[in-house]
Amino acid sequence: MADTLIHEPSEREEKIAKDTLERYSGSDVKDFQPYLLLTNFPKYVHYFAQSRNVPVIEGSMFKVAHCPKEGISILDFKIGSPSAALVVDLCSFLPIKASLMLGMCGGLRRQYKIGDYFVPIASIRAEGTSNFYFPDVEVPALANFLVQKMVTNVLEEEKIPYHIGITHTTNKRFWEFNVDFVHKIKVTRPQAIEMECATLFMAGYYHKFPLGALLLISDLPLERDGIKTKESSENVFVKYTLDHVEIGVRILHEFDRSLSDQPKGIFRGRRRHLEGHI
Repeated sequence: MADTLIHEPSEREEKIAKDTLERYSGSDVKDFQPYLLLTNFPKYVHYFAQSRNVPVIEGSMFKVAHCPKEGISILDFKIGSPSAALVVDLCSFLPIKASLMLGMCGGLRRQYKIGDYFVPIASIRAEGTSNFYFPDVEVPALANFLVQKMVTNVLEEEKIPYHIGITHTTNKRFWEFNVDFVHKIKVTRPQAIEMECATLFMAGYYHKFPLGALLLISDLPLERDGIKTKESSENVFVKYTLDHVEIGVRILHEFDRSLSDQPKGIFRGRRRHLEGHI
């Protein structure tokens, strides 16, 4: 555990990370803006790019778009916890002030509806990848509080209903027909299920990289006929892509304004990113 806490990256590690990010994204690291939207969906990147009249750039793994006017980049890192770990490992070497994950989740409560927003405060670490950062199970996977506070502030200002709670992060996508797994979900009582949040939160904590999430409930997998289908998935994109992305942008704008107050806990820990702030 001590070795995990005191790890300081070398100049060589930083160079390899930046080279890898450029190769995987097809984008120069200097083009990345101070605020970063992360997503699993190329449709989100394309919408952001088209609505801002900026190009979509594609590397060997990621799709990205940068909007210098708004100070925001958006990156599609694909699906799953290994990709989530990788994107934070790479982007943590950039002078990014804060990042917000725009993802989707399965709602696990009867009152939830498709299209509702879910704000995760923590995640159950059932995906395995987060153990690389903190193998001790008593270290919880918590979203950055100040990022999530800004998320809820914006949702309330816009009078947008939302749910808040704990997600179960799994590395098993096709779990809905596994009786033992479904039973475990019911026993542990998370409010939502997805595949990245625990990894993102633990990697963010490890790297001192402020990261939160705003999830869209895209299906209700425990309900009869509630499992996502090809048709229902496309309907979700058609109905909610614009709003989800624009709310994410608004959250990062508000976050940027809040930095003038210099709240404790918001600044990056590495001095090379924000000199003088701990």
